[in-house]
Amino acid sequence: MCRLAAWMGPHIALEDVIVTPAHSLIEQSQAATEAKLAVNGDGFGFAWYADNGDLGLYRDVLPAWTDGNLLSLSSMIRSRLFLAHVRASTFGQVSRSNCHPFTSGSWSFMHNGKITSFGHHRRALESTLSDKRYSQRCGNTDSELFFLLLLDHGLEENAQNAVTSVLSLFNNLPAIDNDATRVAAVLSDGNRLIAIRYSSDSRSPTLYYKKQADGGLFIASEPLHNDSENWNSLEESSALVATPTSLDTFKLAV
Repeated sequence: MCRLAAWMGPHIALEDVIVTPAHSLIEQSQAATEAKLAVNGDGFGFAWYADNGDLGLYRDVLPAWTDGNLLSLSSMIRSRLFLAHVRASTFGQVSRSNCHPFTSGSWSFMHNGKITSFGHHRRALESTLSDKRYSQRCGNTDSELFFLLLLDHGLEENAQNAVTSVLSLFNNLPAIDNDATRVAAVLSDGNRLIAIRYSSDSRSPTLYYKKQADGGLFIASEPLHNDSENWNSLEESSALVATPTSLDTFKLAV
């Protein structure tokens, strides 16, 4: 399973999430403590928003802990909002096009989990994509397809409805060999962070959030710092929507 982390708040260096915390994303890529796999070495990536709203993206196939470019870039880039991800492949080869985050317009998206019996249902799901979204499909992961489906189901108009609609679509897929859909996802349009935790078998991947005194918000698969008592676990079948001035959680009606 993958590990992910995000920040929204005052400008900080990306290394304050990716490198320097005691249980940083790089540490989690080598020694995850709340996942089936301790090592997440099938590539990494991060997306960040500039002050003018432009969206930057860097992804590569190396294990995060071996890439000197990542260490250098994360110390130099400062942002008010960014997403970062280390990958443990469940579907799709190790390639840059399969590394998270995925982006479209102002949206960025990353995911830890799987769509139920994806190998069996992939063709049918891809056939439901609009021509516009199908032309954007660069890789072959279920995560990228999840993102494109969200966009097709109205993510830009009503994020909550789009999430509910796509998760309901997954729920209606026949499970092969008792497989399940499991989702821990974080996405952003540059103005807000949205986190989703859901599964069809009540075994969602972990997802935590921590509100800072300065108004900043961390979201991560596992607490980044040695203060786990200050981190809140996002409840099963719930979503979080945060802006610079608000934070709301709600149950998903799936």
